[in-house]
Amino acid sequence: MSQPPGSDVPSLTILVTGGSGASGIAVARALAAAGHRVATVGSDAARIKAAAEEAGDAVIPFVCDLAAVAEVRQMRDDVGQALGAVDAVIHLVGGWRGATGIADQSDDDWEFLERGAITTLRNVSRVFFDDIAASPHGRFAMVSSTALDKPAAAVASYVAAKAAAEAWTMATADGFRRASTEGGGQAAAVVLVVKALVDDGLRHKHPERSFPGATDVADLAAAVVRLFTTPAAELNGARLRLAD
Repeated sequence: MSQPPGSDVPSLTILVTGGSGASGIAVARALAAAGHRVATVGSDAARIKAAAEEAGDAVIPFVCDLAAVAEVRQMRDDVGQALGAVDAVIHLVGGWRGATGIADQSDDDWEFLERGAITTLRNVSRVFFDDIAASPHGRFAMVSSTALDKPAAAVASYVAAKAAAEAWTMATADGFRRASTEGGGQAAAVVLVVKALVDDGLRHKHPERSFPGATDVADLAAAVVRLFTTPAAELNGARLRLAD
């Protein structure tokens, strides 16, 4: 394997899910700039193609409904043929829905959040677990929210879905820990915690807002790149707060 400039980490195959959004573009761009092979995934062909082009020539787009496990398994084969076995997954799929209190938390909102925040993560982690666990630099990361620190009634469905996704990620960390003791690689599962994510487009859309405590997507991207130069033992099972 070739190595990214100035790094002891070899060039890895990294899958960025939720790649059509601003955070996905920023993370894919930063990983490619660090010398890694990047696959970016979205459910809309036109949007993910445009996002990959914005992220850089080295970023390759794939179309997949991550809530359909059969499609995720097919994507694993497709990415493997194009770029090699996946060393890491950066999971940026989620979504947000809110209400005014407990009584009006709708079934439609819960189904949307369950599908986006839990089902997609569950599918991706299961399908790519063995590949990540076998990698000397395996990583699985998700983005969560400071809203879990003090859950509010208005966002009950959102925080419940995020809490379930975090619990699954912590269980994945235990799986990696067990795999490493059985002769596997040095993999880590980690939760990156933000209050909110902002980018230049959002700032231009709402120039009147200051977004206190929010994390810029560029800072999220830099934090993701650092995951690969930080020892797995320091990361595995960690909840890393990026919010101010």
